[in-house]
Amino acid sequence: MNKYLFRGKIIFALPLLASFACSSGKKDTAAIHETPMVVTLSRPGESANTGIAVSGQVVAAQSANISTRIMGLITSVKVKPGDRVKKGQLLATISNEDILAKRAQADAMIAEAQSAVANARKDYDRFTALYSQQSATARELDNVTLQYNAARSRLEAASQVKKEVDAMLSYTALIAPFAGIVTQKTADAGSMANPGMPLLTIENAGSYEVSAFVPENLIDRVKEGMPADIMVKSVGKSIRGIVAQVNRSSQFTGGQYNIKLTIPKDETAGLYAGMYTNANIQVGAPASTPGGMNTVLVPASALVYKDQLTGIYTVSSRNTALLRWIRTGKSFEGNVEVLSGLGPDESFILRAEGKLYNGVPVVVK
Repeated sequence: MNKYLFRGKIIFALPLLASFACSSGKKDTAAIHETPMVVTLSRPGESANTGIAVSGQVVAAQSANISTRIMGLITSVKVKPGDRVKKGQLLATISNEDILAKRAQADAMIAEAQSAVANARKDYDRFTALYSQQSATARELDNVTLQYNAARSRLEAASQVKKEVDAMLSYTALIAPFAGIVTQKTADAGSMANPGMPLLTIENAGSYEVSAFVPENLIDRVKEGMPADIMVKSVGKSIRGIVAQVNRSSQFTGGQYNIKLTIPKDETAGLYAGMYTNANIQVGAPASTPGGMNTVLVPASALVYKDQLTGIYTVSSRNTALLRWIRTGKSFEGNVEVLSGLGPDESFILRAEGKLYNGVPVVVK
């Protein structure tokens, strides 16, 4: 009985093994005959002049902090952030009753001085005539002349006091120095204005530039007039600018050197002060490396990201997709610098007609 049962088990197992072998063979055959994915290959681009990549912000080429030189109560603020203003437009007023009183005093001093000058002029003219007729002595003429000159000096002093008061009075009415947009308001009506304290900030909205910083090991390569490719990612705008200013001191910027890049006026549409930018300054090859070192560049769209790793698909010797991990560097207008993991003569998969994965058969288009 046991013998037959044993044989039955053996006999029962044989069909299973045959079925498994048959199924395995089908899968292998399917894997071998899987339809290859059509891919497009490309080779890394090379650049001997990738320039210097810097980050910065869009800033107004002209801005002004509106403040006053006198202390007084702010009586009105006629604008708010975002308002457009014209040149000469009244922005805010400060109490000026005390200054008006001083101007009235100056006017009274001028009137008094003018009367004294007129009276002294008559005496001077009369004694001059008497002296010419030898009816007055030279000493009398000298005294009258001194009195006349003193009266004229008092009139001049009173006039200068009036000018000083008028200048002080002008600081109680704050006006726009140029046409622009109000970007900041730091005080309201009823607050006390102090000399030099900014009350408003105005920026010229029609003229923008990029303020960026260059590290000390690269600043010697940056010169005024060099072209720069500016990318404003927030609005997807690419701009061709020029290095307009290079600050040769980093005393107040923490070891970074401030530079300014101009933005053409016809490219300012859609830009706002404060937007972050990336710029690539075309500085040419460094003097220490004649000819420059070629930089391997690949399109950013061809890269694969997984966790903290970056990879790119290549084609293996068996015509299958092979994911290769690489180390990347700076970005240049949609391209990424490859520091290691891909040589300049090696091909990579630029695009595929399907979803790539390791080991999938591929055929080059």
